[in-house]
Amino acid sequence: MSVYSFFIFDRHSELAAQTPHVTFGRHPRLTIISTYPKAECIYSKRWVDKHALSSRPKSSALGHGDVPASTKKAMKDRDDAKLIFGTLFSLRRMVRQLGGEEDAFLSYRTGEYKLHYFETPTQLKFVLLTDTRVGNMRTVLYQIWATLYVEYVVKSPLSPIEHPDGIGVANELFEGGLERFIKEKKKKKEEE
Repeated sequence: MSVYSFFIFDRHSELAAQTPHVTFGRHPRLTIISTYPKAECIYSKRWVDKHALSSRPKSSALGHGDVPASTKKAMKDRDDAKLIFGTLFSLRRMVRQLGGEEDAFLSYRTGEYKLHYFETPTQLKFVLLTDTRVGNMRTVLYQIWATLYVEYVVKSPLSPIEHPDGIGVANELFEGGLERFIKEKKKKKEEE
């Protein structure tokens, strides 16, 4: 079992509004409001395959006026999170339109990966990307939420209640617990 990455998106999915003003002849301004989903990734974790790293060519961090590697990685991670949330939002909306409100979106599979999805009652969105051979991971995502996130983040007096502007989960106990939990699940799947 290969686990590629894990994301948590905040529960507020605020709607950002654009208000262009349009004037029609003598009529006063007509305000048109369009809304679109906005969610912040409050936690992301990648697991890197050691074999894939060793086969990559090594290059300098600064070459030919490029951006530093650490900045590139941060920008790529943020862009990946936005793409994943956009895909997730679109698929959830499509499933609900085609199957009704009660229809649940559980996972999405491509030729390269499988996206597993779990939404909590408070609208936190937990996303796990794995290889395509992995079965349904909804119970695993539920366990991550119930046993790790609730215990180490929600119940921690040092963790913020809200995560404005993408301020994420910075909790060593949660991160360590997640790492152990995923390793345990990988080991269990390999033994089967």
